[in-house]
Amino acid sequence: MSDGKSNKEGQLNIELDDKTAEGTYSNLAIINHSVSEFIVDFISVMPGQPKAKVKSRIILTPQHAKRLVKALADNVNRFEKSHGEIKDYEQPPIPMNFGPTGEA
Repeated sequence: MSDGKSNKEGQLNIELDDKTAEGTYSNLAIINHSVSEFIVDFISVMPGQPKAKVKSRIILTPQHAKRLVKALADNVNRFEKSHGEIKDYEQPPIPMNFGPTGEA
């Protein structure tokens, strides 16, 4: 560790800067995959706007993608136990014009 303090074996020291801590709003995620990776593009779609930009792209190994799915499911279950069922409202289909497609 850079601060000179020793950490317990197996403990990970994670830093979060102020800009990253602000987060990025997303109301749409598009997921693609190849044999070696999952690509998740987070997008903010504004009502009535025909164009939207990818705000963040996360690239995961298949193993990490599976761990993320499990972690999200666990957290959604805990949230719903505390706050009630999350309603999934019908959304109109969004026509996708997402640039060139390909495999990584």
